[in-house]
Amino acid sequence: MSNITDDMKVEYIDNAIQKLNTYAKEDSLKDLISILEALKQDPHNESLSAKLTDTWRNLGVYQGTVLTYVPDFYTLIPDDIFGDNLKK
Repeated sequence: MSNITDDMKVEYIDNAIQKLNTYAKEDSLKDLISILEALKQDPHNESLSAKLTDTWRNLGVYQGTVLTYVPDFYTLIPDDIFGDNLKK
């Protein structure tokens, strides 16, 4: 039996996918959307979560596009969304 927070996360991921597919047509976002679609099917997959974070951090200026249409996208990234606190 899934718990309610799992359902809300899947619903949120689906909403993010829909908004990005509708409003953000940039080719640079295709990998991000693909990972979100896989994560929607398996929201507890740590490997997908890590891949989402890595893909997000490599979007460059397109991070702004994502945040324009999905302002609380940061809730899908398990740690520091911009990587400011990464060890160097």
